[in-house]
Amino acid sequence: MSTARNRQQILFRYRTTDSSHGLTRKTAQRLARHLGVDETQAIHRALRELALRELPQYERDNGPLTQEQARQIRKRSVTGPKRSVRSSLFGTVGK
Repeated sequence: MSTARNRQQILFRYRTTDSSHGLTRKTAQRLARHLGVDETQAIHRALRELALRELPQYERDNGPLTQEQARQIRKRSVTGPKRSVRSSLFGTVGK
């Protein structure tokens, strides 16, 4: 019997030994106890940490800013006390 709920689940199999490609249930249980959560939550937290570390956290942009975009940003940026700027996010700064 295939339901929408079943299609969104996967089979998770523990390994017989801990390695770089998997872990034993005993290790997962130790991790869960250490974190104060159940095994399912420990797995979700581990996957979330891996996703944060390995996947881009923002959409790729469509390249460098155009001159008009850079001009608009400069125009709208808050001005404060005069400071010495050695470099700029938008290119070379004149002296």
